[in-house]
Amino acid sequence: MLRFSKARSEPLEIHLDGKSYPLQIRRSKQARSIIVSADTVKGIVCLTMPAYASEDQALRFAQSKSDWLNARFAEALPPIAIEEGSQIAFLGEPHIIRWSPDFARTPLLGEGEIRLGGPSEHVEPRILRWLKAQARLIYADDLVYYCERAASDLPKLAVGDARRRWGSCSGRKSIRLSWRLIMAPPHVRRSVVAHEVAHLTHMDHSSRFYTLLDRIYESDRRAADRWLKQHGRGLHMVGVEQQAPVAD
Repeated sequence: MLRFSKARSEPLEIHLDGKSYPLQIRRSKQARSIIVSADTVKGIVCLTMPAYASEDQALRFAQSKSDWLNARFAEALPPIAIEEGSQIAFLGEPHIIRWSPDFARTPLLGEGEIRLGGPSEHVEPRILRWLKAQARLIYADDLVYYCERAASDLPKLAVGDARRRWGSCSGRKSIRLSWRLIMAPPHVRRSVVAHEVAHLTHMDHSSRFYTLLDRIYESDRRAADRWLKQHGRGLHMVGVEQQAPVAD
């Protein structure tokens, strides 16, 4: 049974199998139909609707998708906390986070561990800052390598945390990459960098684009794509504060 809380004084909620999930509604001028999606990372249900559609229409459409929504949340991966004793990957290899007041404040890799000291309550933000800093350094080297192979000018690099794209290339000759790729195996990360570098020459997915990509990328891009499809959701769960559903 799917029910909605629509009191204007309260946030919208959607009720699925005895649990309540926040409901976000977004109107889009580009949307031609109502789209419902389950954000299993944040633990919310999203509705995108055309400007002309009514909210009641959108809610009825979400109701028709209750079985699908239940299935998406049932298969969701749990968040991975960044704290003492938890395990995260760096360059595709698992590492245990070890905190001790005797360790240096700056995270240090060693023997399958990421060790750091300083205030224990700051472990997560400092690990995240370190991962993002490492990502920027390593991505910059990757960009230089692939731009030389593609005979492209070096673009501006931005490191972000997009949910739907691992990388993007703008018409202004800049490339944005997800910092979370620093946790993936090197051949996976490098496939994304090479992909975006190829877009500096061909802003499409034509045969010319793939010819260039296969020339500059040294490994099996299809294998890298399969890895991301299988494990990408897990990367997005690292350091995520997921809003837990509330039991009715």
